[in-house]
Amino acid sequence: MNKHAHLQQFLTKLPDFVYDYIETAYTGDSVNTQIGYSIDIKIFLEYLQKFKFREVESTEDFTPAHMEQVTIRDLTSFAAYLREYETESVTPSGKTVKHIRKNSAYGINRKLSGVRGLFSYLYKNDLITKNETDKLDFKKLHQKMKKPLTTQETIRLIDVIYNGENYYEGRDLAEYMRRKRRDIALFTAYLGTGCRVSELVNIDIDDVDFDTASFIVTRKGGEQQEIFMPVQVENEMFNYYGERKNAENVKDQKAFFISRLGRRMTVAGVEKILKNYCRTVGITNPDKTRPHALRRTFACNLLADGVDIKMVAELMGHRNIDVTHRYYAQYASKRRKEIMRSFELVDGKRDE
Repeated sequence: MNKHAHLQQFLTKLPDFVYDYIETAYTGDSVNTQIGYSIDIKIFLEYLQKFKFREVESTEDFTPAHMEQVTIRDLTSFAAYLREYETESVTPSGKTVKHIRKNSAYGINRKLSGVRGLFSYLYKNDLITKNETDKLDFKKLHQKMKKPLTTQETIRLIDVIYNGENYYEGRDLAEYMRRKRRDIALFTAYLGTGCRVSELVNIDIDDVDFDTASFIVTRKGGEQQEIFMPVQVENEMFNYYGERKNAENVKDQKAFFISRLGRRMTVAGVEKILKNYCRTVGITNPDKTRPHALRRTFACNLLADGVDIKMVAELMGHRNIDVTHRYYAQYASKRRKEIMRSFELVDGKRDE
C-alpha cells in the first residue's frame, strides 16, 4: 500500500471534521507530514475517549460538539499524559500487545501543535465558539545548536564527490562511477542553492530551464519558486542532463534525478549516499552527515558574505524569518569566536 492510500485509510477511522482539517490545512505538505499530524490527533481523541468522554465508542464518533466541551484543564492534563502513556495493538494472530510510549519536550510540542491547529480550524469555521488551545503553554525547548560544515569539511566532501576514483576501489568504485555525474549535479545543487532535499528529488525534467539557468521547486505549503543556479551548478546540472536523457530502463520519465533502478530518487536514498561520502572523508558528526547540513552551510555562507538576512530567508524558502535567525545565530557564533580569539588584552597600538 502506498503512502497516499495509507493516509486515506487512516483518516477513515477519524471524524469527518479531522479529515477536512488535514485535507485543508496541509494541502501541499508531504504525505508523511499529513500522516504524522493525523496520528497526533488520533492520540488526542483516544485520550479524551479514555478520560473524558467514556460514552464515545470509537474515535470516528467524535463531533465538534465534543471539542466544544474540552477545557484548558483537559489540554494541560493531555500534555502531562504525553510524557509516558500506554497503547495497545493487535498482532496478525489476534494477540493484544501493550506498548509504553514516551515523548520528549519536542514530541509533546509537536502533538500539541497538531491539536491547536485542529481547534483553530474548528473555531475559524464556526464549528466551535471558543478556542481553548489559545491558553495552552508549550514546553520550553533547549535545543542544541547544529553547526554547518567547516570550510575544510566542505572541501573534503566536494573532493570525494568529484574524485571518488581516489577513494574507492572494487565494487565501491564501480558503483561510484555509475552515479558520479548524477551525484555531482545533485550535491552541487544542494550546496549551491540551499534547497531542501525533498525539493530537489521532486524536480521534473520540465522544471529545469537552462536558457534562464533556473529550475522550479515546490516549497512547503505548495508554493512554487524559481531557483537561479550559480554557474558551477548550472554546468553540472547540464552535464548530468546529457547523461540522463540517454539513460536506459528509466521507469520515471519525468523525474530529473533518478536512482540506479530508473526511479525518482528518494530523500532516504540521498541521505544514505551523503552519509557514505561523509564517512569516507572522516566527517562523523551526525548533524553534519544529514542533507540538512548542506542547506545549513549554504545559509551560513550567504550570511558570511554579507547577504541581507531577509534575502537569505527568501532564497531558503522560509515563510517565517525567525527560522532564518537560527542560521544567523550559528553564523554569529563563528564570528564571536573569530573576534574573541583575535582580541588582545593589552594592545600597545591603542596608546599611540
